[in-house]
Amino acid sequence: MTALLDLLKRRARHQGHNSRGQTTRRAFLAGLGGVAVGLPFLEALAPRPARANSGDIEPFAIFFRQANGVACAQSTEFGDEPESFWPTALGALTPETVAGRSLDELTGHLSRLLVVRNVNMEAFDFADGHARGALQGLTAQGPVVPGVGGDSEANGESIDHRIGRELNPEGRDSLVLYAGMSGGWLGGPCIAYRGPNNRRAALHDPMLAYQTMMGLDGDQLEELIARQSSVNDMVKDQLDTLMSSPKLSSNDLQRLELHFDSIRELENNLGCNFAEDELAMLAGLSAGYESNIGDEVLAAVRAHMHVAALAVACGYTRSVSIQVGSGNDGSTRYRNLDDDSLMENFHYVSHRRASHDSSGDPIPNADKLHAMVDRQFAQTFNYLVDRLAAYELPNAESLVDCGTCVWYNDNGSGPGHSRRGIPMIIAGSAGGFLRQGECIELHEGDNVANHAAVLNTLGSAAGLRTPSDELISDFGDASLDRQPLTAMMA
Repeated sequence: MTALLDLLKRRARHQGHNSRGQTTRRAFLAGLGGVAVGLPFLEALAPRPARANSGDIEPFAIFFRQANGVACAQSTEFGDEPESFWPTALGALTPETVAGRSLDELTGHLSRLLVVRNVNMEAFDFADGHARGALQGLTAQGPVVPGVGGDSEANGESIDHRIGRELNPEGRDSLVLYAGMSGGWLGGPCIAYRGPNNRRAALHDPMLAYQTMMGLDGDQLEELIARQSSVNDMVKDQLDTLMSSPKLSSNDLQRLELHFDSIRELENNLGCNFAEDELAMLAGLSAGYESNIGDEVLAAVRAHMHVAALAVACGYTRSVSIQVGSGNDGSTRYRNLDDDSLMENFHYVSHRRASHDSSGDPIPNADKLHAMVDRQFAQTFNYLVDRLAAYELPNAESLVDCGTCVWYNDNGSGPGHSRRGIPMIIAGSAGGFLRQGECIELHEGDNVANHAAVLNTLGSAAGLRTPSDELISDFGDASLDRQPLTAMMA
């Protein structure tokens, strides 16, 4: 047993460093076919000085993107539309302030939420509201080539990529996940960038994302499926030996059991326990990842969320972005909650017309349909928060409290695709960095381009620092105000 613990410690020292050479408390079990399964933090494997903080998990950020704005109070060519999204009042979030709004789907987590109003993007010349919102959303940058809409790219790195580049072990890329039809406006996945004019590809199939995270090659994954077994089974001998160690504390045992239960649940959710005659390859494992039916797309998103939760829990990454639908989500047909029918594609609904421009026939009750889409996104975001909250830590916190989950939008509202009032719903305080249980309004509602400052705040909450260990204030276009916002901080 001592030899095994020594081996795990050597693995942790060898593999568990970020780009700054800091230890990340990362260890692995090696099993059948060279499979490597990441372990959670264990007291028995920790250097002695770290044991007093055994519940500490390094901050992380998960970004969940929705297109087309939300159904909020506004005047349109079709008349005045009621408020269906934002709380009824600033200040403390209560069941009463979110009642009847899409945010009431998150009532069980109100104490963990920071609802940020009056987030405004810069009016960069993208010549298209969707391109301006989607490409600027995580970059706070304008276009490489102004005025050409979707024929340009963002002129800088996205915050999710920077978090991964600076904080992940060995600078490992952040996870970029996508659900919905391939292609479409802005080419499908369009929110993550390595740098100017350098868009990142996304993992589309949740099983491929899982395979990538677990370090399985195609043969190993096929063997796992053919054996109708779990990744846990592929490291069973090593796991049994580790679990029997008298050096493990009760907290260690609980963390290991939850960790491997979560792996099993993830595999079951993705349909991994296939029989040999069901080896329909990975594209069939999560059928809705490329679909235009909203229920199927959001089911695939939930599968991605299982991957994301496991990825941050075991230290694979400190940054994940999840995009739903193309640049204008112009293919997905979400469910009408009143009659279970499929509504028109979301972009049509956001325009309130049956067209991708202003020429189509009006869609009856389009504002109510838009609110139904918002509600389904709120339900899906709640699913992510639930997943992270299920990871309980020894200090009585849960995993969600250690990081931030950000549900944000490309636009403030449809049909105008406004750059103002961008929805920003944040769950988790990143270890006490951010305020919680409140709805706040930045800059007293003034039309201040503060979006870059918000991203610098979120990057700082996730752990980004300057060489002098100050909060970052250099992310986004240099012409913008990039100072972190104390109004968002605890």
